[in-house]
Amino acid sequence: MARILITSGPTRQYLDPVRYLTNASSGLMGKSLAEAALALGHEVVLVSGPVEVQYPAAATVLSVVSTEEMLECAQQQFEECDGLIGAAAPCDYRPLHVEQSKIAKTGEPLMLRLIETDDVVATLGARKGGRWVVGFALETEDHRLRALAKLERKCCDLMVSNGVEAMRSLENQVEILNPAGTILEQAAGSKAVVAEKILEVVQRVLIDRC
Repeated sequence: MARILITSGPTRQYLDPVRYLTNASSGLMGKSLAEAALALGHEVVLVSGPVEVQYPAAATVLSVVSTEEMLECAQQQFEECDGLIGAAAPCDYRPLHVEQSKIAKTGEPLMLRLIETDDVVATLGARKGGRWVVGFALETEDHRLRALAKLERKCCDLMVSNGVEAMRSLENQVEILNPAGTILEQAAGSKAVVAEKILEVVQRVLIDRC
């Protein structure tokens, strides 16, 4: 059986001690993937941003807040894992400067300078060696084209394409793509059902080949 690293949930990039940038990721997809992997007998390590969902007790859960923390923790854990499923939605941007005190209202527009964060899946994918990497591509348009572009850029073995309607929803609709652009599986329904389909493909295409 495999030891699988799963990233899950959002991250937070603080602007000041009380305000932050984030997104609507709930962690439910990561939870469902962990449950599906455990049901197949695999060992699961979850690196999760702040969420309200309860992860399965059989998984090792490591909590982080920022994208930088998620990347650092995931890099450490990936060393002892056979593969990665990057289901998290880390913030793509962080403020150039974080204010040490709460930003006061002045009645004037507030200008924020944002810079890109490091890409968690791309960083791990570039250093995967003999391990496998499954990414998630959440897009508002050109889903398949952008998913394939991300698959190549992030050195993924599979890419799961879905839309923004998946965020904070109990259901999801996905396509699972390989590097040749072939749709290996389409799945729709509850996130638990979709996660089982994803793990079936991961098992068949990536784990059983080893």
